[in-house]
Amino acid sequence: MSARLTAVALGARHIEEEADKLALLQNALLRRGVQGELRSDGPALLIRRRMPGMPVWVFVGYGGAYYSWQSAERRHPAGDVEGAAEVLAHYVES
Repeated sequence: MSARLTAVALGARHIEEEADKLALLQNALLRRGVQGELRSDGPALLIRRRMPGMPVWVFVGYGGAYYSWQSAERRHPAGDVEGAAEVLAHYVES
């Protein structure tokens, strides 16, 4: 396999890993009554607030180590899905 194809394959695997982490977070949020929408146009989770306001976009960043939102000013370790869901549930309710 050429170096270019290898790079493309690695990039696709990275995107799949991010999407998997976001799906786990989406499920954890649903258990807390918070609905999130996985986006097909890129690995992101869109959470619409119940109260009027801007939606929250959640990404997996920092090499897959963190969930991040609010322009990456807020983040939580991706290894703690339940904790991230708890923090995000409180964040979108405030």
